[in-house]
Order: sequence, then structure tokens, then C-alpha cells
Amino acid sequence: QVQLVESGGGLVQPGGSLRLSCVASGFTLDDYAVGWFRQTPGKEREGVSCISSVGDSTDYADSVNGRFTISRDNARNTVHLQMDKLRSEDTAVYYCAVVSPKRRTVQGICRGLYEPDYWGQGTQVTVSS
Repeated sequence: QVQLVESGGGLVQPGGSLRLSCVASGFTLDDYAVGWFRQTPGKEREGVSCISSVGDSTDYADSVNGRFTISRDNARNTVHLQMDKLRSEDTAVYYCAVVSPKRRTVQGICRGLYEPDYWGQGTQVTVSS
């Protein structure tokens, strides 16, 4: 069964850190680029960070650049999002998604130009004091 399982969300104080994980099963993750997206009620879905299938190219939203780091471990079918210096405006449901990378750039994927092939269930991140 094809599945993406996300974990690592929770409640954290401003300035704190969280590390999100996305584990794939039922398919080979290194066949896909991976993106982290977030959704807040009343706002459009935002591409947070994306990484190419082999990890040689990344993209970050301006709002998180310098604070978040995306990485992947293809041997373990896993992608991580390290989130540091968290702010209240980072509060959202974070989703992991995979996209076929053929003739596509990570920038285009993070801008929402392509519909992902698979989505994870989402994990809640709440930044509050």
C-alpha cells in the first residue's frame, strides 16, 4: 500500500525547534521530489520547502529561508524538515507530498505548479507561548 506517514509536530514556544519526518512505504521515495506544504484556515496552501529526488537541489519559501532545513535519507525512505527559530505565524498543519520530478524543478513544485502524486496525513505544528 502506498503511504506517507508524517510525525514530529506538536506544541512549541516561539524560538523553539521541531523536526518533522515523512516516511514513505509501498514505493521508492528516491523516484520523487518531496515537498513540505502547510495549511492554515483562511489561507492558501503554501509550499514551505522542497527537495529533488537525489537531494542535490532545494527550495525554500522566503518566510522560512534561513530557519528551516530540508533533507532526505533515501536509504530509509525518509525526508526531514528541521524547523528552528519558530514563530507564531509558522502555526499550521504541515503536509508531506511527493511529485514526479521528470522535467520539473523543485522551485516549480514548491510554487504549486503540479499536483502531487501522494499526500501524507498532515501533522499539526502550533507555536505559542
